Amino acid sequence: MFCKQNVEDAVNSTVGCSLDRRSFMRCALASGAALGMAAVAEPAAASSSSAASETQDDARFIVEAKFYQKLPNRKIKCKLCPRECAVGDKERGYCGVRENRGGTYYTLVHSRVCAAHVDPVEKKPLFHYLPGTNAFSIATAGCNVNCKFCQNWNISQSRPEQIPAEYISPQRVAEIAKQYSCPTIAYTYSEPVVFAEYIMDAADAGHAAGIRSIVVSNGYMQEEALKAAYGKMDAVKIDLKSFTESYYHNVVTGQLKPVLDSLVTLRKMGKWTEIVYLVLPTLNDSDQEFRGLAQWIKTNLGADVPLHFTQFHPEYLLKNLPITPVPTLERAKAIADAEGLHYVYIGNVPGHPAQNTYCPKCRKMLVERVGFTADQVLIHKNSCPFCQQPIPGIWHA
Repeated sequence: MFCKQNVEDAVNSTVGCSLDRRSFMRCALASGAALGMAAVAEPAAASSSSAASETQDDARFIVEAKFYQKLPNRKIKCKLCPRECAVGDKERGYCGVRENRGGTYYTLVHSRVCAAHVDPVEKKPLFHYLPGTNAFSIATAGCNVNCKFCQNWNISQSRPEQIPAEYISPQRVAEIAKQYSCPTIAYTYSEPVVFAEYIMDAADAGHAAGIRSIVVSNGYMQEEALKAAYGKMDAVKIDLKSFTESYYHNVVTGQLKPVLDSLVTLRKMGKWTEIVYLVLPTLNDSDQEFRGLAQWIKTNLGADVPLHFTQFHPEYLLKNLPITPVPTLERAKAIADAEGLHYVYIGNVPGHPAQNTYCPKCRKMLVERVGFTADQVLIHKNSCPFCQQPIPGIWHA
């Protein structure tokens, strides 16, 4: 059975380790929030000057950014996400993991892994992608939004130097995935948009070794960067936080339209995409919003794109809200079903029948899920074995 210590040992077997056992275990356990466990990484004191405190080991994490524009007076404009941060010399962008050094923009988190774990792919969640398999899941510090409900805020809202991390090269990521029989590398927990260069290199290394890549993202990304980075992915899961601009502004500190544009672009690229909508009581749980969301998905992406309505658990800055009532999730699903979406799921509610996959034509159960495990998968040659209805997804390696 896999445990986090195995990952530590695998990393240390070929890579010089700059952390002791306790430090590495802390950073590996930072992914625990996604498991429903308390995150335990303890931030270190931030340096007032990253360049002054930088060690030789830190230099391994620093790679020139791919998506930026040089401006006069050693300024740059970031072209990675819709913020388009204008960054002066010796300053960082909003995400805190990209820095202008003399007019050249650098990512500070290439191969700087602060969370590593083997997860079931259903936990991402991806329900129509290699069910029953595991993904070697990794993250670096940083995010380009600040969701008030973030469950991994301790890594997503930290600067790289504030949390323990380990150097894991793209090639080593692929080796570890293969070592633990993971057909997939997953970029998750924080926000892969901000470590785009790393996921691109890791995906290339993975593909060379026969390992696929998936990304769990907020989709808040510029089109050119999305095509370049997510073009290397084999599947994408997008967290669509809400269907109103006001929610994105007040709760996410982002914008809705660029995320919708990203979903349309992914569709045009032919990338297998699933959508998660975290339902927060009183904030994004109206019938009108559920209906508008379902109608938009059907019109712009198609009825076969899986939509997951997920239960909220109080975390970070929204501990005053209750857990999402199951009837609210069932109401959301009923509305989306009525609007003609074929695969609507309820997430974070163990044992709920809406975690299973059913044929949209004959209604027979095709994938039964118990927790994060696909207990049985009846889909044969991408079709329902009972009525031969095609079932979209990536079902077999």
